Amino acid sequence: MTDISRRTGLAAATAALLTGAAAPASAVAPRRERALQRHVDALLATGVTGVLAEVQGAHGRTAARAGVADLAAKDPVPWGAYYRIGSDTKTFTATLLLQLVGEGRLKLTDTVERWLPGAVRGHGNDGRRITVTNLLRQTSGLNDYFAVAADPADLTPEAYRRDRFRPQTPEEQLTAALSKPPEWLPDADDPAAERRWAYSNTNYVVAGLLIEAVTGHPWAQELHERIIEPLGLRDTLTPGTSSYVPRPTATGYTYFPNGTRPIDTTLGFGGGADGCLISTPRDHGVFLRALLGGRLLRPAELAAMRQTVPVKDWIPADGVRYGLGIAWRPVTGRRDGIWFHGGTSLGCVSECGVTPDGATAVTSAAFTLRLDSRERSERQSRAALRMVDGVLGEALSGGGR
Repeated sequence: MTDISRRTGLAAATAALLTGAAAPASAVAPRRERALQRHVDALLATGVTGVLAEVQGAHGRTAARAGVADLAAKDPVPWGAYYRIGSDTKTFTATLLLQLVGEGRLKLTDTVERWLPGAVRGHGNDGRRITVTNLLRQTSGLNDYFAVAADPADLTPEAYRRDRFRPQTPEEQLTAALSKPPEWLPDADDPAAERRWAYSNTNYVVAGLLIEAVTGHPWAQELHERIIEPLGLRDTLTPGTSSYVPRPTATGYTYFPNGTRPIDTTLGFGGGADGCLISTPRDHGVFLRALLGGRLLRPAELAAMRQTVPVKDWIPADGVRYGLGIAWRPVTGRRDGIWFHGGTSLGCVSECGVTPDGATAVTSAAFTLRLDSRERSERQSRAALRMVDGVLGEALSGGGR
């Protein structure tokens, strides 16, 4: 199962019993450790089975956990657990394309047609009207292949078990997206300036194909050689067609529509350039700090990444704006807000945030996905957002230093 739109439990008393131990010793002030643990416990209390989070920066690293790695064994969530980061993969993919732009190998104003002739055609879709900027900023109008192919009848434990070892190629995903007319076509005179926005995994499927067309190498190879290896991200990997997550990890649970109990959905195909990466809180934070700290992109490309359009109804937060593979939102205590993305897969929700200068990052995994109730899903999402905002807001205001 590929990454799900970010908008698509256990009782609080039980959650209190499952609260994890304190984080390992670190150089971070105790106040910040307590704040992180408090937010992690609050996220657990929304009905999540297990949570792992980390804050890192020049001050050092600290982690917090709560809940259990498995409802049967009751072991705690392991420190340094691997998890699917879902659409947080998109920030990596956007960074790759922007590196190629910085090297002069393509332009943000290049059309899809320029690099993938005839690939985006049919039912009114037109790659001549979609630029690299449109793909990365989610302003292309392309349908989300996942939404087009989704059948409510498939959101069942039985359908999940049937399909969990069934991978999809990017070409198959693109074909599904192009089977219907686009939501819109960017302006023919200046498509890169399009400001209409809609979240679509298809944009990043095409972005991955563009990287391969420009470089002549697989997307995974470029990712490894340009980001994973240089940053020493030893615990970040592209699983390919594998449905497994390395150990240590925690069981990922999903509450399906009309279901009354959590189902183990740890296994599954995670897509490609749009959402397949498996990582850890430490590695994900290192990447975010390097990106916003200017270590991965030249100033011009990083500035382009930060050029945003307003979005609505993507996550339960106000003032959100989307750039090139990364988003921005205001945070109390910080005049220039924070940058983030986030990702959702069956059984796992990744939430993160990083300060504009890359000094401090928060990364987290909640090993439960709620599809049974929008109210419960949003309660979990709001708690995760409060965790990121609260910890970064405190860091930015000087608390705990």
